[in-house]
Amino acid sequence: VVQVREKKGPLRAAIPYMPFPVAVICLFLNTFVPGLGTFVSAFTVLCGARTDLPDRHMCCVFWLNIAAALIQILTAIVMVGWIMSIFWGMDMVILASKYS
Repeated sequence: VVQVREKKGPLRAAIPYMPFPVAVICLFLNTFVPGLGTFVSAFTVLCGARTDLPDRHMCCVFWLNIAAALIQILTAIVMVGWIMSIFWGMDMVILASKYS
């Protein structure tokens, strides 16, 4: 039996496991306003949402999500941030479907 495990960087591992409807709303927000859904998802960490960074304090994970949102907003001008924002939202929905 072969098992494949994806190694995530700190920004990617900071994506919170949210309830499915919240993740869909964040995807919708990220699609039309890059970084807004990621910004909203940062506050779900403060409300107790689980992440793949169990050894980090919730404030650190919150600021990692805020940093990801700022990166998405600042690079949206050259389309990179917009594409990153949409993929970020899709990851939120995938994690939420696994969480349910």
